[in-house]
Amino acid sequence: MQAEYRQRREQLMAKIGNGTAIFRSAPMAVMHNDVEYTYRQDSDFFYLTGFNEPQAVAVLAPHHPEHQFVLFVQPKDREKEVWTGYLCGVDAAKEIYGADEAYPISELEEKLPQYLEKADRIYYHLGRDRTFNDNILRHYQQLLRTYPKRGTGPIAIEDTGPILHSMRLIKSEAELVQMRQAAAIATEAHNKAMQSAVPGRYEYEIQAEIEHIFRLRGGMGPAYPSIVASGVNACVLHYIENNRQMQDEDLLLIDAGCAYGYYNSDITRTFPVSGKFTPEQKILYEIVLESQKQAIAQVKPGNSFKSVHDTAVRVLTEGLVEIGILKGEVDKLIEEEKYKPYYMHRTSHWLGLDVHDVGVYQHGDDKPQILQPGQVLTVEPGLYIVPDTKLAEDQPETDPRWVGIGIRIEDDVLVTSTGHEVLTAGVPKEVDEVER
Repeated sequence: MQAEYRQRREQLMAKIGNGTAIFRSAPMAVMHNDVEYTYRQDSDFFYLTGFNEPQAVAVLAPHHPEHQFVLFVQPKDREKEVWTGYLCGVDAAKEIYGADEAYPISELEEKLPQYLEKADRIYYHLGRDRTFNDNILRHYQQLLRTYPKRGTGPIAIEDTGPILHSMRLIKSEAELVQMRQAAAIATEAHNKAMQSAVPGRYEYEIQAEIEHIFRLRGGMGPAYPSIVASGVNACVLHYIENNRQMQDEDLLLIDAGCAYGYYNSDITRTFPVSGKFTPEQKILYEIVLESQKQAIAQVKPGNSFKSVHDTAVRVLTEGLVEIGILKGEVDKLIEEEKYKPYYMHRTSHWLGLDVHDVGVYQHGDDKPQILQPGQVLTVEPGLYIVPDTKLAEDQPETDPRWVGIGIRIEDDVLVTSTGHEVLTAGVPKEVDEVER
């Protein structure tokens, strides 16, 4: 992978020209008191370096005569390593990660100016670390003050996101290997959950089955807090308590993905824990399934990202009108967003190093993002007949037989040169497949 990281850095440096880009590692996150969460590197930092330690800074300075890639890292510390694990150290940062130069992180203040003074701008994302933000701004202001004497130095700060995130949006073959494995592990976990869920078991038992497979198959663990929502809990989009006992005639909505090698999958399935849909559940499920199928069919090069959502909304709205939950002409209902009490989220998001991965969805009001080979997105329509939903005055009261049903179906879809590939197709979703 080091060749891939180097190629990414070179691509970014070609785009920033005479600028200098600075990237800060993610901080350690505290679970409680002095107990820390398992460390997870900042995605941009990892994408460019593969380096997985905190208290690090990466500098890309394509204009520098010797050091285009510089790492500032924690030095080797035997006493600290006994407690918290081995550190790469300064020397190995060059040997293993290909840095042209490496320094202890304590020397950042002293060394950084030499990589900024010949740059025409600084590329840096103002993140959550306000102290570090202030340090970068201070360096920038100092260089601005001396600019008249030298005639060189940065005269602007530009966010790294627009350039770097457009790169991250298109996945390489190496990235797709990781994403396919993340999808394969999650597929196995979801299939196990479908076999294990029966009335009387608790949601957390099914969660345990899923996350056991994530780790057993070499994953880093859940890509996000697993949602295992039975009955009316499925109407809560980000339900994570997972503590209800499943009952006969419940639907179980499972939204769970695996993180593998820093890349993520994201799958949702909804199925009857007793083995058979009720008539109302089946009707709503088939509407959601049809909307997902038609939305996935829109995933191909040249189509807009927006077309995926628009297609799902139309099928869902038509279905709600057909069964009497909505009343009116479909186009007008869509224009006025009368479907939103039952479908309140978007159909897709990018997927990759982040579950809600980086990359723009729209270039201004009238220029949607166009789908290109190598992009990976989710397709996840749903219907949620939430109790006590506030309805528009011109809409009928919801028949109680529908209330409390929540359904979502989600797959991970790769845009290919000829169309698409559903990376998570191994999890059943047809009615005759999920019933037993």
